Amino acid sequence: MSDETDISPLLVKGTPSARRRDLALRIAIPFLVIALLILVWYAYVKLSGVPPYILPGPAAVANAFVTDWGTLAPALWVTTKITFISLMLALIGGVGFAIFLVQSRWIELAFYPLAVILQVTPIVAISPLILIYAPSTQVALLICAFLVAFFPILSNMVQGLKSVDHNLINLFELYGASRWQTLLFLKLPAAQPYFMTGLRIGGGLALIAAVVAEFAAGSAGAGSGLAFRLLEAQYRMNIPRLFAALLMLSMLGVAIFGLTTLIAWLSLHRWHESSIKREN
Repeated sequence: MSDETDISPLLVKGTPSARRRDLALRIAIPFLVIALLILVWYAYVKLSGVPPYILPGPAAVANAFVTDWGTLAPALWVTTKITFISLMLALIGGVGFAIFLVQSRWIELAFYPLAVILQVTPIVAISPLILIYAPSTQVALLICAFLVAFFPILSNMVQGLKSVDHNLINLFELYGASRWQTLLFLKLPAAQPYFMTGLRIGGGLALIAAVVAEFAAGSAGAGSGLAFRLLEAQYRMNIPRLFAALLMLSMLGVAIFGLTTLIAWLSLHRWHESSIKREN
């Protein structure tokens, strides 16, 4: 009887209704917090009488979001395109360079410092050079965003490839596996959690770098992104539009984080300890 009493809370916790309740709470609580913050924002603007050119209220920002959609939406698409293209290039380059580095200790000693130098050099400092040598502004923005997103993916991937259990490596060698077979069937699957961590970090950094690079480039016109729209709204003292553009950037960042988190969960939830659902 005592055994049944001890096990029953675990059984209740694992029921479908309990899981649905837990999922509903995970979704509802963030939205409630956001709604509370918007309510506090509205009350502060209303009670303090702060001018709208200093701090607009939620209604003014929502109105700007709707009325300026025709201007902000193309800029959002430009920033989104630069972010995802640079992230894809960083994924390809980071994984490929990581595989190259782990082939030999001497190769890593020779080339890894170059990646570190690129990482620690502020992108704002080298963006003028990139703008001079790049064939177009869009290419320059891609290069800037690529350089920022590249190193987290590279460093995580190198760490993952070097963290493979040496007993398993010895087992592969015992069965006569070639270097490429060991890489494909042991090292790359074992490094997958590290790669997913680099993906989540690189996704956010690619968006930040795309915006910062556009600030540094000072690009304008029809092909400009949200960074230019932010500067334009600031110069014109159109603060509601500025807040609407910031809201778009935040939503894009959340969407990128959610997408990369979903990809990581789909890849790891069946076998890796970090994503396995536990009952206790």
